[in-house]
Amino acid sequence: MTLFVLALGCFGLFTSTVFAAMVLAGTRHYLQAAGRSEDDGGFTPPLSLLKPLHGDEPGLETNLTTFFEQDYPAYEILFCAKDRDDAGLAVARRVASRYPRIPTRFFSTNELRYINAKVQSMELMAASASHSILVISDSDVRVTAGYLRAVAAPFRDAKVGGMTCLYRGVAAEGGLWARLEAIGMSVEMTAGVLVANSIEGMKFVLGPTMAFRSEVIREMGGFGVTADYCADDFVLGNETDKLGWKVALSHHVIDHMVLNSSFVASIEHQIRWMKSTRFSRPKGHFGTALTFAMPFGLIAALGAVGLGHPILGAVLIGWCLVTRFAIAWAAGWLVVGDRNWLELFLLYPVRDLMGFFFWASSYTSDRVHWRGRVFRLSPGGKMHSTDD
Repeated sequence: MTLFVLALGCFGLFTSTVFAAMVLAGTRHYLQAAGRSEDDGGFTPPLSLLKPLHGDEPGLETNLTTFFEQDYPAYEILFCAKDRDDAGLAVARRVASRYPRIPTRFFSTNELRYINAKVQSMELMAASASHSILVISDSDVRVTAGYLRAVAAPFRDAKVGGMTCLYRGVAAEGGLWARLEAIGMSVEMTAGVLVANSIEGMKFVLGPTMAFRSEVIREMGGFGVTADYCADDFVLGNETDKLGWKVALSHHVIDHMVLNSSFVASIEHQIRWMKSTRFSRPKGHFGTALTFAMPFGLIAALGAVGLGHPILGAVLIGWCLVTRFAIAWAAGWLVVGDRNWLELFLLYPVRDLMGFFFWASSYTSDRVHWRGRVFRLSPGGKMHSTDD
């Protein structure tokens, strides 16, 4: 039995090491292409920026301000929330009043028709948008002045129908749990995208920033096709690819502000994300277990110690730490520019161990908690209200 434990741990260390090598290869592929998409070549078509909102939140005013301070010649911003008197809309109006030169409009969906309220907001804003390239970004995103130029650049290629950006996690209010979640965004999420991009190209987009030609959205039947999906971003990117359009991965990185500072809120959010991935991409999600090193390193070390080889156990733990440091350096430091090196190299191994347990927990049920309600997930990633 002890020998089996050692063998199981070593197998997991092997597969997670292979994954680390794939991340390094994906990083090389990504960095070699960097620069080409950064130069906009004078391509600055007018853009419609769609901003779904849901209440006020820490740092919202600062986040929204960054979108009004863009180095870009012509763009409009559309805001939408469920209720007309939504606190987030009030913040948006206050910020917009300081930038009268930026065309800004405000909407509310009032009575919801879809389970995913964000989708209904996007649908309403898209119907009123003045321009043919639609840029969607979440409210918890903070950007630099060159953001819109970077978003527009891939659309110089007439075959590009959609684009997305990588992001680094920023613990908005500090706290251990928020920092661990932020490291997961900067490293774990980025690593997975880098590998997917290098192997098969982008067949999905990332919610914090995604942009599409309006004709692509019309071809897929409108934003409403994602009405009942938790992972609406994955569906939109996947549908774009299925229609024969290219999905571009920008080399511009944005900040994703992590607001879940409490243990419960952070764990709930990450388990929901894992469950969503499990139902959206079941085969790929199942294989994700073999990308984590820390749980297998601990299992292998226990097996080695049980067989009377403590030095071997220490070497195995050391090896899995080396592979995690390599991923943190490549994905977190080189690609998304997370300069919190102490957190990257100290917290990422902990996050790797946590990630395995989040993965395992995704198989415990088909229920997710979202915005105070409980939904049931079905194959493909659709949500169903448990209130019915």
